Amino acid sequence: MAGYQGRVLRVDLTSHKVFAEELNREWARDYLGGKGLGIKYIYEEVGPGINALSPGNKIIFMTGPFTGTVVPCSGKLSIVTKSPATGTILDCSIGGSAAVGIKRAGYDAIIIEGKAPDLVYILVDDDRVEIRDARDYRGLGTHETEGRLKSEHGDDCSVLSIGPAGENLVPFACITSDFYRQAGRGGVGAVMGSKNLKALVVRGTGEVRAADIRRLMDVALEAFKNDLLTDTNLWAYTAGTPMIVELSHSTGILPTNNFQQGTFDHFERIKSEAVNGVRVAKKACTACGLGCGNFVRSGEEVLEGPEYETLSVAGSNCGIGDLDAIIRFNRLCDDLGLDTISAGGVTAFAMELTEKGIHDFGLRFGDVEKYLQVPRLIASREGIGAELAGGVKSLSDTYGGREFAMQVKGLEFPGYDPRGSWGMGLAYATAPRGACHMSAWPVAEEAYGERDPFTIEGKAQLVRDLQHYNAAKFSLILCDFWALSFEVMARMLSPLLGREVTAAELELAGERIFNLARLYNIREGFNGKDDVLPARIFTQPLTTGTTAGKTLPEEEFRRMLAEYYTLRGWDENGRPKPEKLAQLGLA
Repeated sequence: MAGYQGRVLRVDLTSHKVFAEELNREWARDYLGGKGLGIKYIYEEVGPGINALSPGNKIIFMTGPFTGTVVPCSGKLSIVTKSPATGTILDCSIGGSAAVGIKRAGYDAIIIEGKAPDLVYILVDDDRVEIRDARDYRGLGTHETEGRLKSEHGDDCSVLSIGPAGENLVPFACITSDFYRQAGRGGVGAVMGSKNLKALVVRGTGEVRAADIRRLMDVALEAFKNDLLTDTNLWAYTAGTPMIVELSHSTGILPTNNFQQGTFDHFERIKSEAVNGVRVAKKACTACGLGCGNFVRSGEEVLEGPEYETLSVAGSNCGIGDLDAIIRFNRLCDDLGLDTISAGGVTAFAMELTEKGIHDFGLRFGDVEKYLQVPRLIASREGIGAELAGGVKSLSDTYGGREFAMQVKGLEFPGYDPRGSWGMGLAYATAPRGACHMSAWPVAEEAYGERDPFTIEGKAQLVRDLQHYNAAKFSLILCDFWALSFEVMARMLSPLLGREVTAAELELAGERIFNLARLYNIREGFNGKDDVLPARIFTQPLTTGTTAGKTLPEEEFRRMLAEYYTLRGWDENGRPKPEKLAQLGLA
């Protein structure tokens, strides 16, 4: 199988059985790899009603067909499971070197199931696979864990590990690799922790075969020069995602004080110029020619980050205008194994609950000292962290404030206020894993682009098309910052696989993948009633900046959602109709 290794490694931690099996080739053709192929395996193998933190759940580390080849910006790894935060299907991606290590070890995917009797780590060294005792690593942060494992197995190995948050089953615990890269959203780290799996260590020295390597190199180089090395895309290298702080503030969608405002008085202290002022180096994933990561200095420490989502949701959204404090919060979350978006979101919600007199968590907007105590309390489930660890939805169910609990399906909002980007509201409501900016990012064409952000006209079509595009792109596993068309992706895939792939074929695959994710969620009890936004978005106008006075009217949102269902071939409850399933080969 050109482009694929044709093998899947299975590790059953309950029985300590390890074996390789043939990759399902039909599934690979229909679902490509990465996100899509991982969702297909989970759909078929993790039945309805399985507790996400039980041995019956599985976690899949899935590569893509371009992984380990000459194609640039193809080094990310997809991780797919059932989410302990939401109960939905969950896919995350993580940068660094682990994906290439898995592929070059001879596997397209590693599927982990069951639960070890005590803490272990898995070593994959080409054909050698071992389950090893990790009790000495209990309670360690991800940085020390990775450092010790690299010391034992060599700096050329890749490590995917969890911190105390994952061990303590915090439902927004993440997985860390290359010290500062995270699979953050939805609790993949908690799933690893539920299996008593501290880390996955990988080294691969093999090759990945392309059907026509010369043609692949020519097409990939042409695409890289024409579509990536342009002024439009070089922002990812020169500034990285912190530049979005300025964009969001100027367009009135920068989350501030738990999404009460869309501008932040101290935004200049956390914008890209401020980050560049403490930047000491750049960082790229394996096989990347771009290098969007920023190494920054905080005191005596150097670390990678913070990205826009952290600067916004864990920065301005908590009223924090101290860049060094945000960097320290980021580093704590990385080492403890926490998603900075959910950690920032629940901290901001607790701050508002406190300031409104609903429940006193001792947290207030802008209080740096208390803010910096939160990550450790959450990761250890101590003090206020015992309740904050449940996330925003859990807190609102306990204490109230549901109208300003900024979450969808249990997943906290990322850093874009839908009152200034109505299509983004639809994207949050309909993303399979809950409030998510990676399923579709219409804000680029609305608030940051030329489309009117305050209308529903054309937004259902825009969101649907972006969801198909991202589903296909993240299944091939190509970097989010490489703005490739379906046509260019098909031109690169054809010489890799040795058969002609069309843009229409990829677009259909994206639609198939998105609908399969929907079917999984429907099987878990989700439907149209869950495609909602918190009342604040509908009823409370923003008060500052270019979005002052703006809401997303609920009636308009409902019309946009109904149009979206129609365009998708779903019924009024958001269920794919039989004819749509037949068209996609899902009947």
